[in-house]
Amino acid sequence: MSRFENLEFDRRAEGEIASVGLSDEERRLCEADAALRRGDFELALRCYAKLLEINPRNPVAWAGQVRMLIELGDFEQANRWADSAMERFPRDPEVLAAKSVALARRGDWRAALAFSDAALEEGAALPYVWLARGDVLMAGREKRADYCFGKALAVAPKDWLWPWLISRVFFYYRRFSLALRFVSQAVAIDGAQAVVWADMGRCQHALGLAGAAAASFAQAKQLDGSCPEVLIALEEGQEIGLAQRLTGLMRRWFRV
Repeated sequence: MSRFENLEFDRRAEGEIASVGLSDEERRLCEADAALRRGDFELALRCYAKLLEINPRNPVAWAGQVRMLIELGDFEQANRWADSAMERFPRDPEVLAAKSVALARRGDWRAALAFSDAALEEGAALPYVWLARGDVLMAGREKRADYCFGKALAVAPKDWLWPWLISRVFFYYRRFSLALRFVSQAVAIDGAQAVVWADMGRCQHALGLAGAAAASFAQAKQLDGSCPEVLIALEEGQEIGLAQRLTGLMRRWFRV
């Protein structure tokens, strides 16, 4: 069974968050946001699915599921889910923006740009609409992407979430120096978030900064050693470190 099917049929219990005074719909939305901010994209995906069980007319949940599938690298399913969302909310700016990113990540840049244009027409005051625009422009190797990311940050200047998500876009497109710059901004805003330290370590490793990466991974593990993104980052760091050690050994052997 695919992840796309699991969105409708998964009924596993999720961890609860404080919900005094919240409706079931509001509580599920808070749970999804908390999972996203922890870097647990699978859990956020399930929370959005459960939110849709409560209210299938919630556009935030539809857009959220597309966004989480993109973060998980499942671009085909993200595009399919975006199509379903578009049938219900053809003018919702975040649904349009998420659709644009799904298309861009699949290589359909012209269609992605058209959906991004529509998203800006409907909701130019939303940070995700600008982040998605930057993502689409990155896919097309356009220089205006920096301007779009700057607009996203200007809308929500005190929220670490947005520089972190921007850094993930740059990392996906292998612009590691810029990814490090933005994740560093996220750390400066809130250094208590394990996931930003994990992604900082990834960026540092990609740039060959092994010592700094090790320190970042250690900080991430100390803050939240069970966070899925932290565990993935630690595993990647160990694999990279092993590969580097093996390369060093082989070089010494051949010199001998």
